[in-house]
Amino acid sequence: MNDSVDKLVIFLAKRDGIDKLVKTFQYISKLVHWQVEVGHPGLAQRFKQWEVASGLSRKAFRTGRFLTGLNALRRLGPPTTAGQTPRWSTLQLLAVLANAGEMVYFFFDHFLWLSRIGTLDASLARRMSFISAFGEAFGYVFFVIMDFIMLRKELEEERRLTNKLMKEEDNDRPNKEGNYKEFERIMKIKGDRIMRLMGVAANLADLIIALADIEPNPFCNHAVTLGVSGLVSAWAGWYRNWPS
Repeated sequence: MNDSVDKLVIFLAKRDGIDKLVKTFQYISKLVHWQVEVGHPGLAQRFKQWEVASGLSRKAFRTGRFLTGLNALRRLGPPTTAGQTPRWSTLQLLAVLANAGEMVYFFFDHFLWLSRIGTLDASLARRMSFISAFGEAFGYVFFVIMDFIMLRKELEEERRLTNKLMKEEDNDRPNKEGNYKEFERIMKIKGDRIMRLMGVAANLADLIIALADIEPNPFCNHAVTLGVSGLVSAWAGWYRNWPS
């Protein structure tokens, strides 16, 4: 019990931890509003206000978050080797595109927040929402591609190590120390795979939410689609940020 409380305190001390908790409030209230809108309009209005307040508070809490993407872009660069022209790897190029899209998303999200609370002209909200959502969708597409590439590489590495362990078991004098290290590596790959799959789930869910802003349509903009997508994203992020 004490261990769980300690982990919760650590989780909520993180910016992402608070964001995932408030995001859970935001999308649960959206689903409840949709469910009770017809039969209990007064209650539905209260949950709608909770949804709007949660969304605006998340935007305020993310102030300056675009600097994370900017810092990632500063650190990315082609490896330099003496006498050779620097070359970008595929993953580096994907990382540049992904972080650039995420930086645009968080940067213009500031103006969206200011326009919705009345500090800036309210007519700017739609334009800022489109630009922010477009950057978000653009970035998440490349994050997902990166994760799938890494998942494939890790699966290949896991198969190689598993085959090596099986061959070692058939030997008369197996290398126990080497086997233990390879077994640890396999377990680490499996743990990383779960985290990557959580990342893919969160990014695909957020991509659906972004598409609802970019090109409104009956599927993406339905309350159930948005609510479920928001909760998938929140809970996948919750899992990834929960202290181990």
